[in-house]
Amino acid sequence: MAVPPKQLCWGPALNAREVTPISTKTDLSQFACQVCIDPDCGQQYAVDEVRVACATCGGLLDVRYDWDRVPVPASLRDFEARWSNRRNPLDFSGVWRFRELLPFAPPEAVVTIGEGQTILQTCDTVGRYVGMRPGQLFLQYEGLNPSGSFKDNGMTAAATHARMVGAKVAACASTGNTSASLAIFASTTGLLRVVVFVGSGKIAFGKLAQALDYGALTLQIQADFDDALARVREVCERLNIYLCNSVNPLRLEGQKTIMYRVLESLAWEPPDWIVVPGGNLGNSSAFGKAFYELEQLGLIDRIPRLAVINAEGSNTLYRLYEQQKVHWNDGRTDSSAIDEFYTQMDAEGRRAATLATAIQINRPVNLVKCLRALQVCNGVVREVSDQEILDGKAQVGAGGFGCEPASGAAVAGAKRLREEGVIAPSDRVVCIVTGHGLKDPNATVAYHADAGAGDSGRFANRPIVVENDLERIIAMLRKFA
Repeated sequence: MAVPPKQLCWGPALNAREVTPISTKTDLSQFACQVCIDPDCGQQYAVDEVRVACATCGGLLDVRYDWDRVPVPASLRDFEARWSNRRNPLDFSGVWRFRELLPFAPPEAVVTIGEGQTILQTCDTVGRYVGMRPGQLFLQYEGLNPSGSFKDNGMTAAATHARMVGAKVAACASTGNTSASLAIFASTTGLLRVVVFVGSGKIAFGKLAQALDYGALTLQIQADFDDALARVREVCERLNIYLCNSVNPLRLEGQKTIMYRVLESLAWEPPDWIVVPGGNLGNSSAFGKAFYELEQLGLIDRIPRLAVINAEGSNTLYRLYEQQKVHWNDGRTDSSAIDEFYTQMDAEGRRAATLATAIQINRPVNLVKCLRALQVCNGVVREVSDQEILDGKAQVGAGGFGCEPASGAAVAGAKRLREEGVIAPSDRVVCIVTGHGLKDPNATVAYHADAGAGDSGRFANRPIVVENDLERIIAMLRKFA
């Protein structure tokens, strides 16, 4: 498949083509390749090669498809037919029922554990807090995945690719969710042995418990996530281990499907805004790619705006994009400004610090891909405090959805953008709830138990201590009657 040497996004506008019906028997892997995203490089690699960076320039890689040959449907509504065939594991999966939109693997290679059974739910409790009109704010709840987070969408794609290339051992660095997801795929399928690298003291116990319970070899590196990722990349290269972090372009293909399910839940009508927490920036990168491809295929007529929300203590993207105006710029990103930022960060000894451990990352590996997604989606970036994050998390809980702290960043960011007038009260806004509330129960209990301590626990549901006496218990309950 010929790939132009200079590609600004994910490929040129598509030519008119004959639409081929959806097939479950076509070997789709012949239609994919991996391509360096640097427009001055554009080096191409086979889809069955194991690469996490361009061998020529060191740039990030994309999975690119020859859409003129891929048998995609004429309408997104065609995918709805697969709901009637849910005994087929591929059609049951909330990732692989959209397999024509990530056609890098033949169906017989797919590794699935029933991921993607998630819901999009209106939540007026959160909507009132943000400042939206009734029925206009939605929560995309990814905590219903088998491992309790959005990572399973990408891990099914990575595990599938690992199977395609014959990998026996896989590894990742993690703040918790990635390790849990990789471990559950390994333990339920038996296809891989798993090593996970976590930073000491930088992982929520609910997440660490999963990696341990699912049998992964867990190495606690005496460093933070950024250092752990650097080490695991070196280890994987040295020992020929399959790397499952989001620098792996195949993993991001699975994460595109979160947006397909959002569209499906909205009767295929794009919302006005997608608001997502920003950590390693895999989700935002995947979402931008998903919408760009759908528009180019003529399957949607407009692209939602994207808002990526950093924690104040882990705000690399915000500082570069909003303050220093480092943008994708049609592929001409000012890489020297990024290098200078990191050099200064190292000189000052700045480390990421936030209670939202899932986004506690200083060097997001998908930074440049995210810049591209922000251009395609006319996006914005904001930073919010830990207090705002925890208050947003509490509102999600009050609305019936427990979530990990990082998910509260999306709500806090939506509130900030509404207060600024960037988001209108009539807009349709989707906040991505990245993980289940039991991922970090300590943060939840601490928030609610600390009511009255300054501004902390502003929406706390503080437990009431009462003597073990029937009359006193009844008297207390009557206060709430």
